[in-house]
Amino acid sequence: MEKMEIDLTPQLAAKVHGGTGGTYYAWCDSELPMLREGNIGASKLVLQKFGFSLPAYSDSSRVAYVLQGTGVCGIVLPEKEEKVIPIKKGDAIALPFGVVSWLYNKEDTELVILFLGDTSKAHKAGRFTDFFLTGSNGIFTGFSTEFVGRAWDLDEKTVNSLVGNQPGSGIVELDGSAKMPEPKNENRRGMVLNCEEAPFDVDIKNGGRVVVLNTKNLPLVGEVGLGADLVRLDGSAMCSPGFSCDSALQVTYIVRGSGRVQVLGIDGRRVLETTVKAGQLFIVPRFFVVSKIADPSGMEWFSIITTPNPIFTHLAGKTSAWKALSPEVLQAAFNVSPEIENQFRSKRTSDAIFFPPPN
Repeated sequence: MEKMEIDLTPQLAAKVHGGTGGTYYAWCDSELPMLREGNIGASKLVLQKFGFSLPAYSDSSRVAYVLQGTGVCGIVLPEKEEKVIPIKKGDAIALPFGVVSWLYNKEDTELVILFLGDTSKAHKAGRFTDFFLTGSNGIFTGFSTEFVGRAWDLDEKTVNSLVGNQPGSGIVELDGSAKMPEPKNENRRGMVLNCEEAPFDVDIKNGGRVVVLNTKNLPLVGEVGLGADLVRLDGSAMCSPGFSCDSALQVTYIVRGSGRVQVLGIDGRRVLETTVKAGQLFIVPRFFVVSKIADPSGMEWFSIITTPNPIFTHLAGKTSAWKALSPEVLQAAFNVSPEIENQFRSKRTSDAIFFPPPN
């Protein structure tokens, strides 16, 4: 059988561009080949005080997750009015194709946003391409003054101002006195879910807890075609070995803490055994089995799964697939006595998904 030889080593993002207003980082498909293989893009935006990410649209549908800070996000869905939304740490925002968005930070604390998305329709597999409406690399600068003038019914002097007055590109720093639209809390409805405030889908004492982002609590993820979850694993606790049973890839960003991870692939081979730390991204291929054990300080991660309503099969705990198999099948499969099979079956009858540390 052909073996899957691909490097799954977790990676940090690299700087792509930036200035006084902030910096844009991305994970490169040459260092993390699973991005290209799985048609996944991953990037991170850091906005300083008064940093403004110019209006743009992407060639990929994405989920944005606010890692730090507070700010303002403007979103224009196709043929809809602009929604100006207050955003804060823990917010997940679904950004379908064709969405024009901008971001602004007026606070002292850096605004840090993670973007994970599907690049199957992108210009380059494994990376996002952003199309800016303004700035030195914006759409206006490419058209001739004649085309701009005719399209927007403007005189040449006004056109030259529109094309030439914004020398910055991508991210700029605004003057502190610049007036920006005020965000409205009611605009969050249906557009944003705060994963740190949402009810837990799973909550295991001394084990961990998870909030799943799906079409029920954020319908827009259906348009994006991605599900997501925020997982908090308590100190020294374990996340049950499991796999996505609907052929979805799992892309995981370590938000906080650290821990050990093992991934098993084809022919039962261990294809990854490493320590993951905050800021790293790693990808679990389709059907591969993954398990994590947090360090004593605990670990938190945000994942996207390449289907809007993911289904997982866990191999340990009360929901384990093993528990569903009959004793005789397990005895034959493991080639063990009924006593050993019974011992195997009798463990982990109450814990599910997360296992507290041993006493």
